[in-house]
Amino acid sequence: MLARLAAVRALSPANSPYFMAALGILTSFGPMGTDMYLPGMPTIGVDLRATQDQVQWTLSAFFLGFGVGQLIWGALGDRFGRRGPIAIGILLYAVACVGCSLSSDIAHLAGWRFIQGVGACAGPVLVRAMIRDVFERDRAARTLSMMMLVMGAAPIIAPLIGGQILVWANWRWIFWGQGIFGAIAMLALFTLPETLARDRRSSLRPMTLALSYRQLLTNRSYLGYAFGSACIYGGMFAFISGSPFVYIDLFGVAPENFGFLFGINIVGMMAMSTVNSRIVMRFGAERILRIGTMLAAAAGLLVLVVAALGLGGLWGLVGALLLFMAMMALINANAMACAMQSFPHMAGTASALAGMLQFSVGSVAGWVVGLLANGTAGPMGMVICGSALLSLLLNVTLVRRAPSQTAP
Repeated sequence: MLARLAAVRALSPANSPYFMAALGILTSFGPMGTDMYLPGMPTIGVDLRATQDQVQWTLSAFFLGFGVGQLIWGALGDRFGRRGPIAIGILLYAVACVGCSLSSDIAHLAGWRFIQGVGACAGPVLVRAMIRDVFERDRAARTLSMMMLVMGAAPIIAPLIGGQILVWANWRWIFWGQGIFGAIAMLALFTLPETLARDRRSSLRPMTLALSYRQLLTNRSYLGYAFGSACIYGGMFAFISGSPFVYIDLFGVAPENFGFLFGINIVGMMAMSTVNSRIVMRFGAERILRIGTMLAAAAGLLVLVVAALGLGGLWGLVGALLLFMAMMALINANAMACAMQSFPHMAGTASALAGMLQFSVGSVAGWVVGLLANGTAGPMGMVICGSALLSLLLNVTLVRRAPSQTAP
């Protein structure tokens, strides 16, 4: 077994049959860490005597940890390579899974969820850097889209697993299931080669890191890509945070069936990822990003109208959300590839900062949905619509030309 893994690592990443599959698994920490326990959120509130907004703290805490932690892992990945920091992150994630399962109140559960998010983000942030190590911009965007097809099973399977666990056991066993996924991800990591050569690794000195982040935060195009993508993530996390209560409490969907409605959106994202992977090499990542952002804004407006007026009931809302979520596939992969294109010498740091912004904005969006909760789908629709419109505004005002120039 070890000899086979060593042979796989010896292959060029672009030629390895396991490369995309392993990257897809490592990128799935986000959906596996959130979607699996979504069906149990109402039950957690009852068991721990917590209100809806308090239960949503646990989701926002994970998002916040997932965002802030990326700054740490991005810097460590640029200094020590990609594989070692990912392994440490997986171990931290596994410890936090045990802590979550043993929590006796909502405050401790939120604290462990924050730690779980910090560990979980090591894989996704450094996987994006590994892709940038191997491919140039448009090929990287195509690879990210193809990887979304591989990892697309996670958001479909995760809530279904969580719902079935609730049929046979309590919500605490969901976190043991997440720990098992961590073990699978560690095995996938062993099949990957190190993609960052030693002569390309950067320093961890505070001044060097400060200059790197200053370089990123003063680059107009980078800000447009990173913040625009972060706003779209805010809309996605508004859906993740609000949909369990809207579907289960408002429309009476059984928890074990929640995963099917949730999975419809992932099918839409996978379909658009296929489209993006086929057309990005022809039209370019930036042009498709602009079109995707415009379509997402239109879909966000539709979600708001349907949620506010109740048009079509449950299935009207499901259809509007499907259109919005599908646009994620045209935005995220292209925005991330464009953001990292001008900074190949610090791809880990560029990926980390963009990822931190995505999940920080996402945590705020999820918190706002809980804060405005009134028993209807209106708050979720308002946050989704506002996030999409802001993303379009940032793209139009900050991204004015293709980032073909190198960073100063």
